[in-house]
Amino acid sequence: MNAPIPSHVLQPAQALDRLSQVWDERIVPQLTDYIRIPAKSPMFEPGWEGAGLLDTVVRNAADWVLAQQVAGLTAEVVRLPGRTPVLFFEIAATRPASPQTVLMYGHLDKQPEFSGWRADLGPWTPKMEDGKLYGRGGADDGYAVYASIAAVQELQRQGVPHPRIVGLIETSEESGSRDLLPYIDALKTRLGEVALVVCLDSGAGNYDQLWLTTSLRGMASGTLKVEILTEGIHSGDASGLVPSSFRIMRQVLDRLEDSATGRLLPASFHCEVPAERLAQARATAAILGEEIYRRFPWAHHDCGGSTIVALPTTTDPVQALLKRTWEPTLSVTGAEGFPALQDAGNVLRPYTAFKLSLRLPPLVDAAACVQEMKALLEDNAPYQAKVTWESASGANGWNAPDTAPWFAQALDAASQAHFGAPCGFIGQGGTIPLMGMLSQGFPKAQMMVCGVLGPKSNAHGPNEFLHVPYAKKLTAAVAHIIASLPSA
Repeated sequence: MNAPIPSHVLQPAQALDRLSQVWDERIVPQLTDYIRIPAKSPMFEPGWEGAGLLDTVVRNAADWVLAQQVAGLTAEVVRLPGRTPVLFFEIAATRPASPQTVLMYGHLDKQPEFSGWRADLGPWTPKMEDGKLYGRGGADDGYAVYASIAAVQELQRQGVPHPRIVGLIETSEESGSRDLLPYIDALKTRLGEVALVVCLDSGAGNYDQLWLTTSLRGMASGTLKVEILTEGIHSGDASGLVPSSFRIMRQVLDRLEDSATGRLLPASFHCEVPAERLAQARATAAILGEEIYRRFPWAHHDCGGSTIVALPTTTDPVQALLKRTWEPTLSVTGAEGFPALQDAGNVLRPYTAFKLSLRLPPLVDAAACVQEMKALLEDNAPYQAKVTWESASGANGWNAPDTAPWFAQALDAASQAHFGAPCGFIGQGGTIPLMGMLSQGFPKAQMMVCGVLGPKSNAHGPNEFLHVPYAKKLTAAVAHIIASLPSA
């Protein structure tokens, strides 16, 4: 039998009013300063340690956390040699004799600039417009530490007892959390008996209700390079005799992907969708409908006076959800060996290199896929070209544990209280490496994986924004869930 919900129930209207004020007065200004700092993740900034920008954003966050004067809070920046820093905070329990711990997670490292920002926007130039705070990293995932602290503050302001709370805010998430496991090992004895994880690094199907993430895809990335010459040669002299490195690249990629359908060919890269996730996808498709695919910025072109819109791979809402959450996919996210268009002469290029990003189903082993890819791509290269696959990072996906009755009840109550709609359940196509680590380490913990990355928020791309009204309600929902955690 589940323990009863605590008698000191959070007053939702008061919580949202107060937290809205905290967001406007304290969190938005802090995030505005944060966005201005190009604290790129180590994968995108090899000189991160000398630049000191990751240290700056972590120290700024630590100073803000300490300045909030949360009762029972201690915080410190933890550094292991040669690794990116983390912020660790601890808030003593106010619930009597509670052995439980709530773990709150976020990250402060950012993706690189990318191109295509609106003329009046930029990755490092924050701008508030129509309730949206534009700029790199505000939504992914700079707000998390501030929202987490604000939620606990509201519990204490209303006198709602809470269990012990710890926070782990890293700075290598966008690089596959490559430094996180050593920190978890170093801090393991301080994490405690984790009963609830609050991870605010995920997405939302819309801005009209609370959304719980039920699964995350895994990821494998690296560089595939095809070399055929030691230097560029006049194309009139060599083409036809010297095979094009680009054509060889296409042949090699055909071993991995069916270019006509986008289906990845290795059977081991696929897995069966669990029945519960399929049922949830059908329910979510009924809520979101065509918005699942219409929300993307499709290219338009004119064809004889008619406007044509590029098409998705499917217009079936259920299949659209499954394709972006439970199917493996390949993306080419960068290229090398190509001159800029204005500099492209009649030269047969000596090599072609692609940065590959694979998204893998939640139940597939990423390390095994990386190993299989190396043999698949490198062996028996066409024309005996030099083909190399260099893995950069990899992380397993995650499938949420069974939802405890108290957690399901609390999620729905929080969503109804702050959004006037039931909680939605949705898989996400991105990767949060920590979740797999925590599910293994704390198999009985409930996982509140949520976030502000709703339609058109465009994390990693141009015009990324944080939907502030949604963030305010999500913060209040976090306080509601923590208040609802049953005593052990």
